[in-house]
Amino acid sequence: MRLLQFTDSAFPVGTFSFSNGLETASFEKIVKDASTLEAFARAQSHQAAFSDGVIAILTHRAFLKNNFDECEELDKYLFMFKMNNEARQMTSRMGKKLAELAVRLFDSELIYKWLEDIKHNKTPGTYPVAQGMIFAQGGIDEKDLFCSHQYGVINMVLSAALRCVKVSHYDTQIILEKLSEETEELYEEARLMQPEDMNAFFPQLDILASLHEKGNMRMFMN
Repeated sequence: MRLLQFTDSAFPVGTFSFSNGLETASFEKIVKDASTLEAFARAQSHQAAFSDGVIAILTHRAFLKNNFDECEELDKYLFMFKMNNEARQMTSRMGKKLAELAVRLFDSELIYKWLEDIKHNKTPGTYPVAQGMIFAQGGIDEKDLFCSHQYGVINMVLSAALRCVKVSHYDTQIILEKLSEETEELYEEARLMQPEDMNAFFPQLDILASLHEKGNMRMFMN
């Protein structure tokens, strides 16, 4: 039940406000149909798996060891790893929202301390770190955490696509089914990685995100 709760697209952390650069990709006619949407969502999935996904897994492990300092180090590392301001804004805004919710759901000294450090600008409060903490506190293992994280990334793109790309619910669900099949293989690679192994070389995504920062489209937050 907790896995369903934390993975629900209606979970109140603000994912609906962001498009992960899809808005600009649609405007520039880079993503225009189901096949180009699938390619875009797959790129987002792979980029997230080997950056945010790695940090979420490592935070989960650190939290279970009660290692608060390592959690904050991972938080700062991931924030610096982000290439553009939009990605940093998205991850820190959603991370803080999740931390605020987590202290109401759980009696956790570590999560409460982390939220206080976020409020005092001692740490950025990234979303994958928040996920790692709350899933560990909720008794959900790291593989389910990774799957939930990947589902969230893919579903964010596909939900946004229904508002700005000429695709149907049938198209998006077929894409989700295809990309879901790839998640276990991504986990098997990500679970062995350390922060220095992280990679997210999809320059097209970062270029689109940088354009979105100054773009005229206002359907999604930038």
